[in-house]
Amino acid sequence: MQTRRVGPFEVSAIGFGCMGLSSGYGGKTPWWRADRVLKDALDAGHTFFDTAMVYGFGHNEKLVGRVLGKHRPRITIASKCGMMVGKERRIDSTPANIKANCESSLKRLNTDVIDLYYLHRWDKRTPIEDAVGALADLVAEGKIRTIGLSEVSAATLRRAHAVHPITALQNEYSPWTRNPELGVMQACRELGVTLVAFSPVGRGFLAGGASDPSKFVKGDMRAGMPRFHGEALQANLKLLAAFTALAREAGCTPAQLCLAWLLAKDPTIVSIPGTTNSAHVAENAAAGDIVLPPEVVAKVDALINERTVTGSRYPPNMQKAVDSELTPAEAAAQAAA
Repeated sequence: MQTRRVGPFEVSAIGFGCMGLSSGYGGKTPWWRADRVLKDALDAGHTFFDTAMVYGFGHNEKLVGRVLGKHRPRITIASKCGMMVGKERRIDSTPANIKANCESSLKRLNTDVIDLYYLHRWDKRTPIEDAVGALADLVAEGKIRTIGLSEVSAATLRRAHAVHPITALQNEYSPWTRNPELGVMQACRELGVTLVAFSPVGRGFLAGGASDPSKFVKGDMRAGMPRFHGEALQANLKLLAAFTALAREAGCTPAQLCLAWLLAKDPTIVSIPGTTNSAHVAENAAAGDIVLPPEVVAKVDALINERTVTGSRYPPNMQKAVDSELTPAEAAAQAAA
């Protein structure tokens, strides 16, 4: 698999998003399967593993630490802080909470240092400068190596970068979620920040694995996402059929088309698909060697984009919180799309 740079680290261009093994899509994966998937991901060439303290309320970090700890020299581990207090899901970007989160994450991950540590979400009550200052303290103390941010605007990224260099910015990015193109990608290029794309196959929809919401199990976050229901779903299924045909024409699977499309969009992008299925691990890893011709990239752009996808990313309250981070220019661009 090709490699790319994330700050000082050379990592697999397609990393592994660990969240789904513990939360997000219906609870915790049986331990034996989760172990097998992580080991298969390592064997397939994935060297960049993404977790967070909120995934399964610590379960995911413990899983990563237990299974991958012995392979620590071979891998780059990213985790996140600021979105869990005790056993509640709450955003808290205060310096004291960030530092406390780091201490607990180090123990769960069974490591002395976290390679890339993200502020999972910015709570807006704490100046971003103060939050990044706390992360910079952790760098100085040798507890984390580099700093990342998640789901912030280009303007916030620039403010943060002025305090301490930001290594990576994580945003949802796929053919059907194009928000980073509103200004974030340009800022990343200007500042030398890697854009890490999460949910790169549209939370499974563009891979063909989430087309029937009646099959969502309890705890599956997609049950509350407008794109997966009603008229929006019916409209998006028509796009999926055309996208699947385009993948067949390109000689790959729909999931591989998503991943190869992202790698073709910019040489600084790294994606982190997740799965609980070892066959999908191999499928995703193989996408790291696919080079799409420009004309195929253009066909994907024309078929699935912010104008052709129906429904918002999140339920109204969550979508409002995400949109509040957009600058006026970004919000205007999104509204016009």
